[in-house]
Amino acid sequence: MSDAYLALETGDVVEARARAPGAAQGELVFTTAYTGYEESLTDPSYEAQVLTFAYPLIGNYGVRSERFESERVHPHAVVAREMTDDVAEWLESEGVPAVDHVDTRDLVTDIRDRGAMKVGVSAGPDASPEEAKAQLDDCPHMSDITDIGERVSVDEPVHYEGSGPRVALVDCGAKGSIIDSLAARGADIHVLPHDVSAEDVEALDPDVLFISNGPGDPANFEAAEALVDHFKGELPIAGICLGQQVVARAFGGTTEKMDFGHRGVNQPVLDHDSGRVVMTTQNHGYTVGEPGDLTVTQVNVNDDTPEGLDSEEYGVLTRQYHPEANPGPHDTLDFFDDVLELADSKTTITAD
Repeated sequence: MSDAYLALETGDVVEARARAPGAAQGELVFTTAYTGYEESLTDPSYEAQVLTFAYPLIGNYGVRSERFESERVHPHAVVAREMTDDVAEWLESEGVPAVDHVDTRDLVTDIRDRGAMKVGVSAGPDASPEEAKAQLDDCPHMSDITDIGERVSVDEPVHYEGSGPRVALVDCGAKGSIIDSLAARGADIHVLPHDVSAEDVEALDPDVLFISNGPGDPANFEAAEALVDHFKGELPIAGICLGQQVVARAFGGTTEKMDFGHRGVNQPVLDHDSGRVVMTTQNHGYTVGEPGDLTVTQVNVNDDTPEGLDSEEYGVLTRQYHPEANPGPHDTLDFFDDVLELADSKTTITAD
C-alpha cells in the first residue's frame, strides 16, 4: 500500500513512497540537473514549488552544508525516482515532504507537454489521496503569491566588506554563490532587502545596483522595479535571472510566464556578438517578452528567449542564466568581471 500521493492539476493521482513525511502544495516543476542537488534544494528561486528531479538517483555524494546556496531548503516538497537516505533524512530534518519510487520520466513528460502545474502532496503514515487533493485545491497560482519576496529576502542589510567597487545587491532571493563570486573579485557588497528604498540605496553611494535572482512572478517585485526605474541613467545596473526580468520591466519591457521554464545545467545560450554558444545553468519560469529600451545580446538556442540584455547608454548588463552556478558549468563567470567594470562607467552615466 502506498504511503504517499501526488494530486496533479490534470486530475491524476500518483502513488509514491514517502521518504520525509508531511503535506505540501506548490507549482510542480522539474530540473534536468544530474549533480548539484544540494544547490538546487537550497536555491531560493525554488520557493513555493515542488521540485522533481529528472535524473533517476539523487544523493550519490551525500549532503554537505558548505555546498548550500542559502540557510534552508526552499521547494515545498521534493520528488525523485530514488533518493538516498542522506537526502531523505536532511529533508525530513528541514520539515520538507519528500517522495520517491515515482516514474519521473512520465511526470517530466507531463510537465513538458502540459506545462508547470499545481500539485498537492501527502506523505507519511497518515497520507491519503484526499489530503493530497485538498492541498491541490488550496494551492495558489505562482503569480498570485505576492509576498514571495518577503519569504526569501534578508530582513536587514548585510555587509561583506571589500576594497573594490561598492555593490548594492538587492536580495530578491539571492544565491550565496552570487555573493561569493562578487567577494572573490574584491567587491564591497551590501545585501539589501527586496523592498529597500531609493533613499537607503543613495545613502550607500554604490557604484553598481545589482538585482538578484529570485522566485515567482517578476511583476510582484514592484519595489525592486521602482528602484531600477529611479536609478536608471544614474547608476550602472546589473541583474541575474529574476533580476534581468525586473530590470527589463523598469526599462519599458514586458515579462511572461513560460510553459515549463528553464531548469537545469544544460541550457545552450548564443551570444550574438561573438557567435559563441555556452552551456548554462538556469532556474526560471518567467522570461522577458519585449526588452523595452534594452538590447537583446544573447538568446536561448532552444527557444530564442532572451538570455542577455545590455545597454551602453544606460550602463546595463543582465543575464537570465546563472553564471555563478555550482557545481557548474562555469563558462560565463566573466560576467562578474564585466559587472564590476560597469563601476568605471558610473561617472560617465551621471554626466550624461
